[in-house]
This record gives sequence, C-alpha cells and structure tokens, in this order.
Amino acid sequence: MHWQLTVTQQETITCYDDLGNPKTHGLEQRYVSPSTGVCRKLVVQAVTPLGKSEVAISSHTNQASKIAIWLLANSPIRGWIIFKWIAVWLWFTLKLLWTVVWLLAQLFFLVDLADDTGEDTDVYNTGYYKPYARGFQGQLWAARSPMEHSSRIIEEGEMDIPTHTLYPRVLIIRDPIQNEWVTCTDRDIIIHTKFIAISYRAVDAFTRGPDQETEKAQFVEEVRAAVLEQKYDAYWLDLECIGETPSEKNRDLYCMADVYRGAEVTLIMLGKSAAGVNECWRGWGERVWTMPEALLSSRLCYKFRDREVVTPLSLFELANLAYTNYDIEQAIINAYSGKDPLERLERLTLLKSAIWRRGTAALAPGVAPPPPKLDMIGEKSVTSGAYKAERVYALMGFFEHRIQPNRSEDDLHALVRLSMANDNDRIAERMVSMLPSTITKTACWYSDDDIYSANLWDILPEIQVAGITENGALVVDGCRAASIRWKDFPEVAFETTDSLRRTIIGFIPYLSWPILIIGLGIVMISLVGGATLIAIGFLLLVISPRLFVFSQSGRIVSAQPWFIGVKGVVSIKEVEKHLYGGARGHFPRMYFTPSGSQFSIPERGVERGGSLRQYDYAKLADSGPDAGHIYTLIDTSSSTMYYFRAERPPTVCIFAGREGGLGRFVLCSEKCGINELHKESVLRMPTEISQKMELSGWIALG
Repeated sequence: MHWQLTVTQQETITCYDDLGNPKTHGLEQRYVSPSTGVCRKLVVQAVTPLGKSEVAISSHTNQASKIAIWLLANSPIRGWIIFKWIAVWLWFTLKLLWTVVWLLAQLFFLVDLADDTGEDTDVYNTGYYKPYARGFQGQLWAARSPMEHSSRIIEEGEMDIPTHTLYPRVLIIRDPIQNEWVTCTDRDIIIHTKFIAISYRAVDAFTRGPDQETEKAQFVEEVRAAVLEQKYDAYWLDLECIGETPSEKNRDLYCMADVYRGAEVTLIMLGKSAAGVNECWRGWGERVWTMPEALLSSRLCYKFRDREVVTPLSLFELANLAYTNYDIEQAIINAYSGKDPLERLERLTLLKSAIWRRGTAALAPGVAPPPPKLDMIGEKSVTSGAYKAERVYALMGFFEHRIQPNRSEDDLHALVRLSMANDNDRIAERMVSMLPSTITKTACWYSDDDIYSANLWDILPEIQVAGITENGALVVDGCRAASIRWKDFPEVAFETTDSLRRTIIGFIPYLSWPILIIGLGIVMISLVGGATLIAIGFLLLVISPRLFVFSQSGRIVSAQPWFIGVKGVVSIKEVEKHLYGGARGHFPRMYFTPSGSQFSIPERGVERGGSLRQYDYAKLADSGPDAGHIYTLIDTSSSTMYYFRAERPPTVCIFAGREGGLGRFVLCSEKCGINELHKESVLRMPTEISQKMELSGWIALG
C-alpha cells in the first residue's frame, strides 16, 4: 500500500483509497465521503460565499414545515406581500393534497410515490453520526508494541543498554599508590566507590579556540583539587567520562540520571565571581542539564573558580540563586524536597516546561525546536553529529522508564517514545485533547498550553498512542470519529415529546381536502350540506398552517445525530429554520454552548446555559483579524451550537478525552495525499454524544 504526497508539475496530488487505487486531483481541500469512502472536493456553505468552493447556505428541511412557519411569520396585509402570501399558501395546500393522493395510492393501488416533503423518503434516525470512512494505512517509525514493525534505525549497541544502569560507566579515581588519577571502567570497583558528580557550564570552564585544550586541563586540575578537599578520591566529569564511540555515548546519556542519583554530593563549578556572582548563577541555571543534575542529587555544594571555599547548598537556596521562573521552579523544588508534594503528572509537566525553556549548547534559553546543530550532554559533545532530542533525554531521568537515545530523532519523536514507555502518564494522549494558542503545521498533536486553561493532568484521555510516523504524525487507536457535513443542511429525522392534543390537531389539516371534495360531491344533492362541508374544508385550509406548526412544536427529545458546519457566524434562528423549519412557541430547537468553545459566554442565572451574547462576540471576531476563519458547528444530537476559529474547515470530529465534566472533541481537516488528519480546533462537548460516534481504526494526526 502506498501513502505518499505526490506533487506533479501540474500541481496535482495523487492519493490512494483503502483498496490502494490511485486518484489524482488538484491542491484544493478534500474530504473522504462517509458513505462511499471516496475522496471528494470539499464544498463549504458560507454566510458570505467566496470562491468556487463556497456556496450559499441551503437545506433539505421538510418543505411543509418551512412553508407553514413562513406563512405564520409573515402577515398577508403587509404591502404587496399578500399576492406572494396567497401563492405560498396555495402551494402549502397542494402539499396537503399530495399527502392525501399518496395515502390513497398506497391503500388501493400500491403505487410507490414520494411523500409531501418532496425529498427522499428514507429519512430515519440511525442513532449514529456519519462515520469517518478512512484510517491510517502507512508504516510506523516507532511503535508502542514490539510486535509492530518500526522503521527507525536502531543504532549500534542500543539494544545492549540495560533498562536500569544505576551506576556510571566510567569514574575518575585517584590511585593512592601511584598518587595519580586514573580512568576506571571496572563495574565492581565503581559500585563500591563513593564519588562526587560535577555540574558546570562550558563557557565557565573553557573558551573554544586554540587554547581550548589547555583551559580544559586547567579546569580539570581545579576540579580534582576541590574533590580532594572534600575528602573524596573519585569524581565524574563529562569532559573525561563521556565515551568516544556511538554506543558508549548512548549509554552515558542513558545513565545520566543514575550518575547524579548515585553521587554522594554534586559539586557545582561556577565561573569566576569577579565577572559577577549573579551572572554566574543565572548562566548555569539556564542550561538544559543543570536542572536534572541538581534535582536528582542527594546533596549540593558549589565553588567559584577564583575562590577556594566550597559551600553547601540547599535546593531552596539554589532556586533563589539560579532560577528566573521562580513560581514554577519553586513548586518543583518544593516537590523534590518533600515540603509540598505534587502529583506525579503535575510534577513531570512542570519539569518539562522548565527544561523546555532552557538552552542547549547551541540554542538560547527559551527557544523552542528546531533543535540545535550541536547538542551537548552537560557541556561535552555527545556525538560527532547531534542529539536533536537533548531536552527529552534530560527530562527522561525523572521517569520510571527511560528510552534508549537515538541520534536520528528530534524532540517530538523522542517525547512520543518516552510517553509510550511510561504508559501511566500518557503525556502524548493528553496533548491531543488540548487546544494550544498556536497549532503548528506539522505535529499538530503537540501542545504546551491550552486555550481553555486546562492543565495536562486535567485531561483524561480516551485514546491510546500506537506509534509515531517518520514525519512526526501521531498514530492513535480507540478513536470515536464522525464526519462533519459542510455542503448544506440535511433533512434531520427527529422526535418530539408525546402529546395527544398535538397528534389530533396535526391530523386535522389532512382532513381539509377530503371534506372539501366530499362537499363538492354532495352539493348537487344537498345544497346546505354541501355548502357546509365546503365552508368547513376551506376554513381548515386557511388555518391549517397554524395547526400544522402547532402539531410539530413540541420539545425535541431525539434527533438523528449530525455535525453540520457553516463558514461564518450563523444565528440560532437561522439554524432552526434550516434544520426544522423554525421554532414556534416555548420550545427552542437549538442552544448556545455555555463553555464549549473559545467564544462561549455562560449565563449567570439559576440555570446553566449559553448566553446569546456569544453571537455578537463571534460576529465581532469575524469582522476583525480573524475574518474568514470563524466557523459555526451545529450538533443536532445535543441541539447545541459552537463558534470556533480554524485555519481550514474541519471535516472530521474525534472524541479524544474528557476534562472538567465535558468531552474533548478534536476537529480535524484531512490530508488525503499523506493519509493524515490535521488538528484545526478543539471543542468541549457533552461526553454522552461520543457514544453516538462509531469506533474508527488507527488515525494519524500530523
């Protein structure tokens, strides 16, 4: 099976269906038909249509209902509308006559005729939304299950790395007989040796250039003198202990957390205090590896290079001296000191946020990926190439299960592998349900923040990551997915509350024509009787619009589930007209969401509900910088409307998790050429509607 994005000179794309049949089309937005599974050009109904792919709003609502409501809503005595009103009324009466003809044909002649709606008679409530008819069929770069094939390259020695190393691979130990420092790789000796781990910053130790090696040697001598002063005969310093071969470097990176956990004390070697004490501390604290080095250590002390004294240090003092984002880092310090324990996921999330803000050897602090061209463990180059996922490898020391380093992966690939290795945390699954302030063009599943102000640990995922593709798409299993209809409003099958009175009154309009016809038939026999029946029949025809509307005016208790999209901001009244012909009396057919979208405004009364003011709020946004990117989603199952912002019209809705008493539903557009979905927005909708969405196969979010 081939799934690829093929762009020819004619600017066309070749995609493949589930049977592997190719189809070539233009670059316009496409969707997979839920009924046929065929890739089609997306046609969007819009408040203000622009371009060939947008059309005016239309509907297939029951024609009799729409006509009856129009007759009641428009007075016939208003100007010249009386002629139009009479014409519409005559058309409505003919609709009633057609129903009588259809019934007689069914009873006596068994002729299959259409009903009075003039539409397809096969309109019924299946109980399910239209399904998403395509799944991921590509290959995984890294898979959760070892039974699945992974296309990633396994580096030399990677599979030989033990799951829990516990001790460093190399130590520098002082030989008391020879009175010299030697490199020790004997595991038995290392296990029984107490040592000091050194934490430092490269620019405080040496300057890259012709004197680099001399300065390194001088720095090493200072470290050794400080170690001896602390009454230790062994130390670990990355300048001397990081291996030379790829397998050694991978193992050293993997056991970095064990080095600092196993050390008796961690010595922080700072620059010269003459350059500024605060500058030395801030510079050290902005590096990626210095935070895990400090937090994983049992004891800390520090020394300036131009001072002899070595000073003990607590985590609280360290936070005041070295860390700039005090609130978050103080919470982490409190958690690791036992003063204010945090839940595991909350602690790991704060750690990720803190490490992601820090700089690598080639990337300034606070700068997000793309990764640097030269990365470091501590401050020594760990490969002749680059460990692109340095941030993740620094973070993984805090997890129960670690991943084996791989030079070919970036931060996002490594983060997914780390999440899959620690399934209880389900970090990647939780990110899928979040709506970041900026959705990236690739790896759209990734999120550092959430517009709804939810934290990662607030999300309860309902999906599982099966793996990640080579281009960074997250492949998830267990999705409930549904298609979103954009071309028009369909005819929606629905039921109202039971009422004997409405049932009887709803039957009366259909008696008008039989009574009128009977009256015409007997007028020659009995003038009075015939005239009376004609008068009664005509009167029923006149009042039949009101009777017809009343018979269908009950509160809707169930409706065929549909997700319907409109580009632009549509009012509740217009949606009711297109869906059900309208709403009369005390039974509104649609409601605004109180907290389901970024435009939601809740009512502040005694009952929970969405304020009508969000229509004005969305209209204002659609006339500002976001013009052309505001959409309306109508859910017929919960009778709720949502306004949201998106770059492109989403054609698939995925139930991904729960949060705050509501479900998290991810709205995605389709990329048929590479068989992926792209997150456009996230809505908070009632969880129960997910049971009306069919389970889908693997889906790729890229």
